[in-house]
Amino acid sequence: MIRKKVLIAEDNTNGQSNHICKVFIESGCQVKTTNNGQTAFEEIIREHYDMVITDMNLPQSDGFGLLKRIKEVNASLPVILISANAGVTEAVEAMKLGAKDFLLKPLTPEMIGIIVSYISNGFNATDKKSSNGKFTIITKNKEMIRLLQVAKEVADSNASVFIQGESGTGKELFARYIHNYSSRKDKAFVAINCAALPETLLESELFGHEKGAFTGAFSMKKGKFELANHGTLLLDEISEMDYHLQSKLLRVLQEREIDRLGGAAPVPVDVRFIATTNRDIEKQIDEGKFREDLHYRLHVIPFYLPPLRERKDDIPWLADYFVKKYCRINRRSVNGLTKEALTSLMQMSWKGNVREFENVIERAVLMCKGDFIDSENLFITEKNRQPENATHFFKPTVSLKEMEKNVIFTALDQTKGNRTHAAEILGISVRTLRNKLNEYREKMEIQ
Repeated sequence: MIRKKVLIAEDNTNGQSNHICKVFIESGCQVKTTNNGQTAFEEIIREHYDMVITDMNLPQSDGFGLLKRIKEVNASLPVILISANAGVTEAVEAMKLGAKDFLLKPLTPEMIGIIVSYISNGFNATDKKSSNGKFTIITKNKEMIRLLQVAKEVADSNASVFIQGESGTGKELFARYIHNYSSRKDKAFVAINCAALPETLLESELFGHEKGAFTGAFSMKKGKFELANHGTLLLDEISEMDYHLQSKLLRVLQEREIDRLGGAAPVPVDVRFIATTNRDIEKQIDEGKFREDLHYRLHVIPFYLPPLRERKDDIPWLADYFVKKYCRINRRSVNGLTKEALTSLMQMSWKGNVREFENVIERAVLMCKGDFIDSENLFITEKNRQPENATHFFKPTVSLKEMEKNVIFTALDQTKGNRTHAAEILGISVRTLRNKLNEYREKMEIQ
């Protein structure tokens, strides 16, 4: 069982500080104390902590200074500020800087109880409207934390978002996260799976229809665009949308109005679009399966969610979360995983990503007969294990864009500037090659 770790930074580490430590320890947490702001920051860099409680008055770095430095290196780490003589102005400033809470000393038993409840309930990227954790993103991975921070920063814009990632990486959860940090959070979040419906039904689902528009249309029906008006529309697996329908979607993005099937006049809509795909969208464009102009419209703010095999530092936290979740659902009393079981989970390739991981943990909770899940409860086969050499990643000395540019110019050099032959060698269309060359030329002109 993973124990939560708390760092307490206070100039006078006795009295009430000791009482807080005692309450946390009794709650099953690991607690470390320090009376120095610089030492506290060094601890955060060196060790993982689930929460930081800091006094406003600390030597070498006061509470505000420590809070700012923490948020620069780990934006998702919850920080609670406490002070004996601060006022409303300081409290407002603390919340603006990202503090989880701001409390005045002396702390009452009720205040201490609130602090302990924070860590008991967890600090995950959770849907603000979800009290049951249905839309929770569990992560301690630096790249995922960075992506979540960027998502939070752009959430309040109306720009379209394009999320790419393998199946099971949490693209819809990420889309909901953006919605719930936007000014549209109190409006509808409407999701439609573009791969689940044929073209005829998808068009009716998206645009709606008037009464009598086709056989069986006995009444007017609003489409997803109208249902999501003033909110967010998620176009899940957009690359599966029929090519003909893509052109109609492009018009909606351009004109911000829709035409119901059988309708006489356009209907204005105010929708924030988020699209997801698990496909290589550039390849889809080259093969003529996805409109390039539609891609440009949707690809304003792009995100790529890393697969679980690239964020294995999240596995212990995901395991702890899902064990608790399925113990609660199935009324089981499993305390966690053995070291051997956790090692087995770390060795798996996880082709199905977090979705597959969750299924494995759910099954393990149900199959576990003791207090802790063992490797036998995971039912891991050799086929599911990641090859030993799979963790030895190639470390490039140049960026991916630079590598791409070098490969393109090498192909052109080999074909003596023949773009058609170069495109054939590279496995791309001449149009894509031309666009790439124009991109390089524009950058050189800017420089």
